[in-house]
Amino acid sequence: MVSMRFFKTGKGHYGEGDQFIGVTVPDTRFVAKKFTHLPLSEIQTLLDSPIHEERLLGLLILVGQYQKGGEKTQKQIFGFYLKNTGRVNNWDLVDLTADKIVGAHLEKETNRKLLDTLSRSPNLWKKRIAIVSTFHFIRKKQFRDTFRITDALMRDPHDLLHKACGWMLREVGKRDEKALKSFLHTRYLKMPRTMLRYSIERFSPAERKKYMEGKI
Repeated sequence: MVSMRFFKTGKGHYGEGDQFIGVTVPDTRFVAKKFTHLPLSEIQTLLDSPIHEERLLGLLILVGQYQKGGEKTQKQIFGFYLKNTGRVNNWDLVDLTADKIVGAHLEKETNRKLLDTLSRSPNLWKKRIAIVSTFHFIRKKQFRDTFRITDALMRDPHDLLHKACGWMLREVGKRDEKALKSFLHTRYLKMPRTMLRYSIERFSPAERKKYMEGKI
């Protein structure tokens, strides 16, 4: 199955053992909207499933409940999500949920040190949650957390984190190119090439070439 190759489910790969049944994301979203009031106990059953699409379904239901819930419900779902980060265990599961639950919830907090804790985890997915969660702040033109977590992950060897950091930096650049270039100025020479390439995708071809060749 294409999904199994796309999500690297082979032995020794990051998605080893993940199982797919071929349900598309739009179809999964459609089902999630039909079960918006599913209790957490049943969502837990979905998250505990070895089937990728069932875990995604549970997470999408959680996102919907968080977005529609009051303060008490949101706090409960935030805690539930953190308790289940071990089941948010592939890049799409992180990317479709982290900013909408973790990022959204931390907006209300004066202390966002949770992101730093997640970024120091030995777990790949917790580290990806840390950086993707900052997308919520980027949309509000708050870039400090993105820059801080990118710095924390700069030397991480995993390509999936380089891609995620580069993606978030690119999103910063969409909103404030000057802020992105200021961040890159003292870092682009030591930045992983994939991270840099992703972050400068919207620059002109000539400018991208200069960055990649270290001639800025």
